[in-house]
Amino acid sequence: MPEKTLLITRADVESVFGMADAVACVENAFRLYGEGKVQMPPKVYITFEKGDLRCMPVSMPTLKIAGVKNVTVHPGNRDLPTVMALISLADPETGFPLAVMDGTYLTSLRTGAAGGVAAKHLARADSRVAGMVGTGRQAQTQLEALLITRPGIQKVVAYDINSDSAKAFCEWCGERLKVEAAPASKVEEAVRAADVLVTTTPVRQPIVRDEWVRPGTHINAIGADAPGKEELDPAILKRARVVVDNWEQASHSGEINVAVSKGAFARKDVVADIGEVVTGKVKVRRSDADVTVFDSTGLAVQDVACATEVLRRLTQDANRRNKLPAVQFF
Repeated sequence: MPEKTLLITRADVESVFGMADAVACVENAFRLYGEGKVQMPPKVYITFEKGDLRCMPVSMPTLKIAGVKNVTVHPGNRDLPTVMALISLADPETGFPLAVMDGTYLTSLRTGAAGGVAAKHLARADSRVAGMVGTGRQAQTQLEALLITRPGIQKVVAYDINSDSAKAFCEWCGERLKVEAAPASKVEEAVRAADVLVTTTPVRQPIVRDEWVRPGTHINAIGADAPGKEELDPAILKRARVVVDNWEQASHSGEINVAVSKGAFARKDVVADIGEVVTGKVKVRRSDADVTVFDSTGLAVQDVACATEVLRRLTQDANRRNKLPAVQFF
């Protein structure tokens, strides 16, 4: 009988895969990336009037898999999610499409996991306070991963332009993550308190000032994901030890993109990419006084590594596999 392509829903993914799993998969993906064991062109953007479509392909021979994530980002959506994604996995030996799965949940999970992995390798070992600027869904996954990789974090100080959102986030922190959390009335308050600062906003003008950032702080800059977006005072980038996930993507649409376009930041100013950090090729933090920044744009290796593990878990038991819907394309 001809092979069929599995169709995997969000509920299927959630049933076998959580944040701890994502952290492990993403760290391994970054390691393979740093070892040069993946083929991954930069993501491609198609811009619409109200959003964009991003295409992210990768081949991972070590995992015997290739895949593509197609993700749309439409900030104005009201009845649909802002971010929606599908991941397709293929057998590189034959090209056969093994599965198509929901990528929306995995996108949120793997982005949070990337921040957690970065903090594991770049933040001070004695970090105790997480400062959150922006308290939406991505802030939740960022903090969830951070508490896995930096379990010494004891307190959260959170700011959002919507004070009700900040309060709800802090309540969620206590109920879900069992960590002390307090809303901040100003961005400055969250920044000055932070040993690890996480920014997850869509702003196009810097909202984190250089003078607020204490020596030794690590910053996960997550919000900038398109040309023109920036959350950090450019002076922070010049002062900090900056790590990107990928230069081409970061310079196009990451936190550094505006500074690069103005000639205020160049490739020589980047200390390392995250693959070089995870493999130990480059030591970024030289002392507890260094400010470090991770500019996260999201790599296809993160998505496909996570999706591959989801597929493995769902198909390792024949009975479970047989219950998954499938379609015969060829």
